[in-house]
Amino acid sequence: MGETTRRTIGPEERRARLAVRHRLAGAARAGTAEEVADSLVALHATDAATVFLAVGARLADAPGGAPDPVAEVERALYGERVLTRMHGMRHTLFVVPSELAAVVHSSSTDAASVRERTTLVKHLTAGSDYDAAWLAETERQVLAELTARGEATGAELGAAVPRLRAQYVYGVGTNQEGPQSVASRLLRVLGMEGRIARGRPQGGWTSSRFRWAPAPPYGEIPRDEAQAELVRHWLAAYGPATEADLKWWTGWKVTDVRRALAAVGAERVALEEGTGFVLPDDLDPVPLSVPVGVSPSDEPWAALLPALDPTPMGWQSRDWYLDPAHRAALFDRSGNIGPTVWWNGRIVGGWAQRADGEIVWRLFTGTGKGTDLGKDAGKDAVRAVEAEAARLAAWVGEVRITPRFRTPLEKELSSL
Repeated sequence: MGETTRRTIGPEERRARLAVRHRLAGAARAGTAEEVADSLVALHATDAATVFLAVGARLADAPGGAPDPVAEVERALYGERVLTRMHGMRHTLFVVPSELAAVVHSSSTDAASVRERTTLVKHLTAGSDYDAAWLAETERQVLAELTARGEATGAELGAAVPRLRAQYVYGVGTNQEGPQSVASRLLRVLGMEGRIARGRPQGGWTSSRFRWAPAPPYGEIPRDEAQAELVRHWLAAYGPATEADLKWWTGWKVTDVRRALAAVGAERVALEEGTGFVLPDDLDPVPLSVPVGVSPSDEPWAALLPALDPTPMGWQSRDWYLDPAHRAALFDRSGNIGPTVWWNGRIVGGWAQRADGEIVWRLFTGTGKGTDLGKDAGKDAVRAVEAEAARLAAWVGEVRITPRFRTPLEKELSSL
C-alpha cells in the first residue's frame, strides 16, 4: 500500500463510477438478481422488501417488456440458491452471492456468532434454571427436527420441540430485564453460526417471517484471508473509499481494516474528505460524461432506490452524493436511510407509497451539493423520475410497501 497519494478522484468521477458499478445507469442495468448482488457485494435484508426493490431498480427491461423482480429474486434465492440470506457485517442481515457466503461468514459473522452464543448462555443461566447442557440438547432436537422436515416455521419447531417454548429472564439486574423465549434467541444464534438458514417467507415477498431449514456448510477460510477477499470485492464496487468508510461498512476493528487493505495492495488516492483507497488496478481515470462500459451517449439517469439500499448505505461519508442539509429528512435516528430519488449520481429527493398504492415523490429544492439539478436538467430529471415511478408501480402492483424503519420524508409523503 503506497505511502504517497497517486492522484485525486473528485466527486464527479466517483458518481460516474457509481453509475456503472452499482448498475444504475440505464445501459448498465443487470440481467439477473445475482448480477445485481455481485455488483453490490451484499443486499441489505433487514427489511425483506429491500432485496426485491433494490434488484428491481437495477434490472434491465426484458425483451418482452418490463422485468419481474419478484420472480427473479425468488428464482435466485429459493430456486437455484445462487443467493444466500445470512447475518454478515455489523450483525446485519444481508443477501449475498452464495459463492461469497463463506467469505462473509469467516470475515465477519463467525466472531459475532461466538459473542451471541456467549451472551445467550450467560443470560440463560442467570435468568433460569437451564444450563449449557440443557441448551445443547435443545439444539440437537431442533437440528434433528429440521433435518427430518426439510424446513419449518418457528411456531412449528416450537410445537415439535417444547424446549423452544421455555422462557427465561433476559438481562437480569439491568434496565433491559424482561421475559425472553428460548426460541427467538437460539434460532438467531444457530442462524449466525451457519447451522440453519432462513428459507421462504411465511407470507409474500415483503414478509420478514421466514421458514428455517438446515444450512449447507459454508466452508472454512482463515479470517485474515476472508477479510482481504471481502475488501477486494468491496473496493471494486465502492472504491474509492476511506478507511472510515470501510470500518463503518464492515463493523471491524481498525486494525482488521488496515491489515486487509494492505493485503490487497490498496492504493491511496486523494478525496475531498481525505485519503481514500482503490484496488491497485483501478487507478485509471474514468470518463465523466460517458460512463465506462455503458454506451457512446451520455444519457442521464434516474433511480428510485428503497430504504436501506446498498448504494446510499455503502459509505459513512456521503457529502459527495447527498447534501448534508437533507440528511434529517432521509434518515431515522439510528442512521437507517429511507427511500431515495437519484439523478445522475446524487440523491435529489425521496419517495413513498401511499395507502392507495400510488408512488409519490418529491425533489428537494436548493442549490447544495446534492440538490443542484442545473438550469437545463430540471425538466429532464422530472420526466426521468416520473418514468421510474411508473416502472416501479407497474411491477409492485397491489402490494403495499411500508419500510421497516420509517423516516421523516417517507412518513410525510405516504400520508399525502
